Amino acid sequence: MATATSSVTPDLIRYLAHAATSPVPPPVLAKAKNHILDTIAAMISGTTIKPGQFALRYIAQLGGNPEAQVVGSRIVTSAINAAIANGMLAHSDETDDSNGSAGLHPGCAIIPAALAMAERESAGGEAFLRAVILGYDIGSRTNKALGRDAMRKRNHLPFSIGGTMGATAAAGSIARLNEEQFRHLLSCGAQQASGVMTYARDTEHIEKAFIFGGMPARNGVTAATLLQNGYTGVYDVFAGDGNFLLAYAEAADARELTAELGSRYEVMLTNIKKYCVGFPIQSAIEGLLTLMAEHQLKADQVEKIAVRLPESGAHTVNDREMPDINLQYVFAVTLLDGRLTFEAAHSFERMKDAKVLELKKKMTLTGDPELTRARPEHQAIVQVTTRDGRQLDKRVTTFKGKSESPLTTPEVEEKADELLEPVLGKARTRQLIDAISKLETLASMRDLRPLLSA
Repeated sequence: MATATSSVTPDLIRYLAHAATSPVPPPVLAKAKNHILDTIAAMISGTTIKPGQFALRYIAQLGGNPEAQVVGSRIVTSAINAAIANGMLAHSDETDDSNGSAGLHPGCAIIPAALAMAERESAGGEAFLRAVILGYDIGSRTNKALGRDAMRKRNHLPFSIGGTMGATAAAGSIARLNEEQFRHLLSCGAQQASGVMTYARDTEHIEKAFIFGGMPARNGVTAATLLQNGYTGVYDVFAGDGNFLLAYAEAADARELTAELGSRYEVMLTNIKKYCVGFPIQSAIEGLLTLMAEHQLKADQVEKIAVRLPESGAHTVNDREMPDINLQYVFAVTLLDGRLTFEAAHSFERMKDAKVLELKKKMTLTGDPELTRARPEHQAIVQVTTRDGRQLDKRVTTFKGKSESPLTTPEVEEKADELLEPVLGKARTRQLIDAISKLETLASMRDLRPLLSA
């Protein structure tokens, strides 16, 4: 049963109602802007690949009141439609951020919801920024209250459930609801939370883009706009018979919903990927690139490569159908090119290249129980045997981009440059990066539309 002697909802709705005006430490604001830039860059790059292109086609034929822009296009549609499209664009591939301790990709759900709602309300950059921070806090705490691993064992999808509650909080903040309205908002968000763990079977990333990004973003904006029009729900969705916590966990801890609110900001615990590939590959590719740099290692020098990852990570990225979550493919193109680019990481054509296929034959990937238990999480061991008999080993215990070793703002901007410039051009890319760096001075989020259009 959920562990709480009394409901946490009064404290939670009080925090939600005042988050738009409560002080936020400058380092938290700065890191949130990095996540916003990173997520918008993921949206823009998502327009070039299949899931994002599907989202653009789908939304283009829906119409809708012109409330919010679909990023990377000229479509201005309803806030709900824009949230769907932008959420799918943000998770079109494996470029977006992740909070490992919560089991959540927060940015692709929360930022599209906040952006669509901010455009609908003509809210300023500061309100948008604070809403994003709040969304990360509530979405991540939802999953921590339910238990990331316990949810997965019950086949509940943490990414969409936490994403929905985070997007709901963010959109509600911009709607400037009062405390009692937040009660009903949370009830509406909780009723929409859904998702099952079959996503790993999705070979084209379209369903995954929807359930990780588009669906929870849509749910959040739906909840906020319903409240604006007088929607009412149950008084306390987190307490009593059949409540949200009981529905999703055997032993939920309701206290996690409000634990350290206002002092522990979940955006500070969220990773930004340095490389545009699946998260389980991050440590392994860091190990390979380190060995390449230290030993001037080239593809034609490799006799064999053995990689060990935690068991779940190895299962996720073992010779998959999509290039950006196929470790063997990512290693092959990195060795052949001397570096890893977004273009190479997403090339289905190169997956059939003879040189890539030949190099992949030299690689093995194993799920290692020792690494599953190891702390910090997400470690990797890369072992390269060269044709002249050398054994090159690298164990990666942490890597740039994890919350404990965050990318600097210039490093986030460098990643954004690679994703944005091919679509927006150099000048507009620089203007967009500059605008996000001064987000709190923006009078209306609608002012970003010229920089975000096709």
